[in-house]
Amino acid sequence: MSMRNIAIIAHVDHGKTTLVDQLLAQSGVFRANEATTERAMDSNDQERERGITILAKCTSVLWNGEAGETRINIIDTPGHADFGGEVERILGMVDGCVLLIDAEEGVMPQTKFVLTKALKMGLKPILCINKVDRAHADPDRVHNAAFDLFAAIGATDEQLDFPHIYASGRAGWATLDMNVPSDNLGPLFDLIVRHVPEPKQIAKKDEPFQILNVLIESDPFLGRLLTGRIESGKAVPGMAIHALDRNGKEIERGRITKVLAFRGLKRQPVDEGAEAGDIVAIAGMSKATVADTLCAMEVTEALPAQPIDPPTISMTVSVNDSPLAGREGDKVQSRVIRDRLLKEAESNVAIKVTETSEGDAYEVSGRGELQLGVLIENMRREGFEVSISRPRVVFQNDPETGKRMEPMEDVMIDVDDEFSGIVIEKLSLRKAELKDMGPSGAGKTRIQLTAPSRSLIGYQGEFLTDTRGSGVLNRVFSHYEGYKGAIDQQRKGVLISNSDGETAAYALWNLEERGTMFVGAGEKTYLGMIIGENARQDDMDVNPMKAKQLTNVRASGKDESIRLTPPRKMTLEQAIAYIEEDELVEVTPKNIRLRKQILNPSFRKKRVKED
Repeated sequence: MSMRNIAIIAHVDHGKTTLVDQLLAQSGVFRANEATTERAMDSNDQERERGITILAKCTSVLWNGEAGETRINIIDTPGHADFGGEVERILGMVDGCVLLIDAEEGVMPQTKFVLTKALKMGLKPILCINKVDRAHADPDRVHNAAFDLFAAIGATDEQLDFPHIYASGRAGWATLDMNVPSDNLGPLFDLIVRHVPEPKQIAKKDEPFQILNVLIESDPFLGRLLTGRIESGKAVPGMAIHALDRNGKEIERGRITKVLAFRGLKRQPVDEGAEAGDIVAIAGMSKATVADTLCAMEVTEALPAQPIDPPTISMTVSVNDSPLAGREGDKVQSRVIRDRLLKEAESNVAIKVTETSEGDAYEVSGRGELQLGVLIENMRREGFEVSISRPRVVFQNDPETGKRMEPMEDVMIDVDDEFSGIVIEKLSLRKAELKDMGPSGAGKTRIQLTAPSRSLIGYQGEFLTDTRGSGVLNRVFSHYEGYKGAIDQQRKGVLISNSDGETAAYALWNLEERGTMFVGAGEKTYLGMIIGENARQDDMDVNPMKAKQLTNVRASGKDESIRLTPPRKMTLEQAIAYIEEDELVEVTPKNIRLRKQILNPSFRKKRVKED
């Protein structure tokens, strides 16, 4: 039986996971009586809630088509560039990729990011123009734009000769010609088998065993599971192997306890072993990690691993030391937080963790606010309490001139025509450069810019306000460039509680004219906690607990009953982007609070004078 390994890559929300659902259903993976869940590959809670893919995952289907029976290993990848580390590692396991592009939205920044990586590794691309049944779909325009993109990022002549296919992932059909209707995905399966080559590794099936590890996860029964593609030889349970790092140094020795291959959505143990070219998970090692080579004892050379792009944004994660600390979470000690962060850095190569001079704080660097937000959200659900600083960009020094370099991002914005002026004005103040601008149909304008990463921290909320919630902003790391100088980003001041206790409705009602509240009545607050946004530029200490003075004189008129405006509740990402340098986000399993780093106001004022 022949084999094909492919990855499905695309910009976020262009329909990768939905298409994989249909590929699984039509290849008979789900039995007739088995419930098919929507977006079956999005397995963890956050992926389901946010509707995005965060971790790359494998699945495998059998297809009986024009070339006979073929096993197709499919890898579903995330679309956000924040999770690009997942995509970079995964592409080494496959020989071809299906590039999905939305027939209405067209080529987007992340499409370029992922495709550049895929072409650099010499993968055979297939272009799938998805959602062709949408109202404003224009498959021909998208096809031409995709060809221009391939040419612009330096595809070889062979790669430029890519086949294309039209599909509707949700409706579950694909066709090579828009005039020939189809009711299934057979044409896509056959195209994959025809165009993607068989793994070259099959030729080495009689050589000593070698596998490069690209994914790591832990299983409660089997321990550490290492996933990769077998480069040569055969993996048989019970076989003695050792692990080598990138430089060929031995890390540990052990035996393979289980070999698990992907069969549909489940992993199944393969007792007689798995051969070269197949994607498998191996259990039995305790120290080996991502980018290490597992191999037979006689092999001493490590397999080359893909270099990973450096992190561009960092933030400090420290112990929660607020007056309300330790009341909601059970994992609060710095040692426990450190172990959890190091465990994350081991399985996710795009995240780096370093200890700071303070001792109980850790510097966590990643690709973007979303990636760091997802990590903190996971920790919060596991019962951790932490406090987080404002994200900072990771600067570099130019090796030749020694000048300071900062990360730049490609930004692509779709807005209604009437809002394009204010968006360009705001971003120009933030040192962004306009590259291109033009109509994108249906009364919308598409704006393309290059902007420093630090100017985009905290811009998303302002952008949604400016465009009445109708704008779509996509950004992806592009390159490092010389430092652009100070950016004037004035946020309004905040209202800060001046004592500990519970908020009173009467006090909040009186404070409403001062600004927007972040807390409702009857919530716990403490000295130095941020309870709202001031209408002016400076910070103000206020008393949110002041109750109404009661007298025994009956009022002639009935007191007006207090009606409060609902408070503005922030999500974790919004809170991280909102705070300033001297503020922190306190994250507990039940609450997200904003606070000043220095809680006591008399020390705070003194500090401002010193600065």
